[in-house]
Amino acid sequence: MKKIIIIFAFLFLFASPADAQENSAGASAMPKNRLIKKDERVEKLEVFLEKYNSPLSEYASVFVENADKYSLDFRLVAAITGVESTFGKRIPFESYNAYGWSNGAYRFSSWEDSINHVSKFLKEKYIDRGLDSVDKIAPVYAPPSSTWGGKVTFFMNKIENFSERNSLETLDLTI
Repeated sequence: MKKIIIIFAFLFLFASPADAQENSAGASAMPKNRLIKKDERVEKLEVFLEKYNSPLSEYASVFVENADKYSLDFRLVAAITGVESTFGKRIPFESYNAYGWSNGAYRFSSWEDSINHVSKFLKEKYIDRGLDSVDKIAPVYAPPSSTWGGKVTFFMNKIENFSERNSLETLDLTI
């Protein structure tokens, strides 16, 4: 009996008020803000990149996290990889350079490093200096190409309008 009292006293003294509320009210009374909702942008980008057999598909959350961190459109850096390297499939060996960075001569240490570096650079050297649209970025990022910006915009739109249901071929069903 003494052990039970000691255990009860220990729990009472060291339990937080939130713990007590959860334990007494049950899981159904938990605040809704504690529910974790997966970011739909991550899901969309991941499935989109998988469609292209991209090695970047498993880094969709990194694209979105960096886009949020640097206030970029989440589609921008991924779309650049589509134009520059067919979504990371055609890059210099072990360079993680899916962006045409330094005409392909730059080597990053990982996909995460490359996504962060390019996102940060776009924010600091382009967006913060007034180059705040693909049309404004294009002549500086990819001179002398007159088509680069249109291609990046094309892939951004494909990502935006992508849905797994629309990407699957439909089969006619006859009865």
